[in-house]
Amino acid sequence: MTPPQRILFPPENICMDWLHTRRPGPGLRNLGSTCYVNVILQCLTYTPPLANYLLSRQHSQSCRQQVFCMLCIMEDHVRKIMYSLANAILPRAVLKSLRFIGEFKPDLAGDAYEFLCCALSAMQNACLTGSRALDNSSQATTLIYQIFGGFLRSRVTCLRCQGVSDSYKAFLEVLLKIKAASSLTTILENFVKPRLVEGKQCVKCSRSRKKMIASKKITIHHAPRVLTLCLGRVDVQSSRKISQVVEYPECLDLQPYMSEAAGGPLLYSLYAVVVHSGETCLAGHFFCYIKASDGLWYKMDDEIMDDCDIHTVLGQQAYLLFYIR
Repeated sequence: MTPPQRILFPPENICMDWLHTRRPGPGLRNLGSTCYVNVILQCLTYTPPLANYLLSRQHSQSCRQQVFCMLCIMEDHVRKIMYSLANAILPRAVLKSLRFIGEFKPDLAGDAYEFLCCALSAMQNACLTGSRALDNSSQATTLIYQIFGGFLRSRVTCLRCQGVSDSYKAFLEVLLKIKAASSLTTILENFVKPRLVEGKQCVKCSRSRKKMIASKKITIHHAPRVLTLCLGRVDVQSSRKISQVVEYPECLDLQPYMSEAAGGPLLYSLYAVVVHSGETCLAGHFFCYIKASDGLWYKMDDEIMDDCDIHTVLGQQAYLLFYIR
């Protein structure tokens, strides 16, 4: 991995714990097909390091964007949520900017994972204003990457000479295949399990420079501060929804899935869950559970907000999981 030429946001400036304890904010109004937007806004709002930064207003005080800036929009949204006395609010600024965030329209249903990816990408672009000429490693040191970003390592080992070739890829979220797994730990074990590379997929050996049968293993090389996982519930072959319940823990140890096996536990705590209800992936409804700064869990279903316990949270048919170190 090439070291960054420049650090765009110092990691020591990130505060992982809530700076202030507040009551949970209001729910979000649904225009009829915008529940996929609402759940992601709620999960991002209750991501402590992101919320702490946005509430400080550091970005808007120096931003020079004239048309669209996702960080400015999120800053305004989080402040409204945290300081609002209303029962529910309509995230107007976000909905008006859907076309800038991605290929979304307020009157058409969308996917929560797709919106999350686009929202993070839009915030990343806001961080890169004036810095796009920098190398890729430097671009992965923005506020967004310092919070959500990590690196995957793909190691290809030639089965004839044991020659090794490594490549690295930055990520802001990880999409996981469910298959027949009944737990998140099994899914992660499958994710890092070595795979045989043969036939048309053969790659050139790093030593002989010839195509050889090889083993490929993907591991987490650099762990993010906030780990966002998507349990892929679309069956690629049939396009049907995979509705099985997958068990996931409140506390997750990521160490077994890292590139380096040495070291103590790498612990993460669950703080948000997005659930999709419905028979198919193309229709249905999204709602979420979040852990607020008061340490309590709440169910956010558009305008409706109810308190709940961790047992209820862990018993859901989860689609997106948010963990924090």
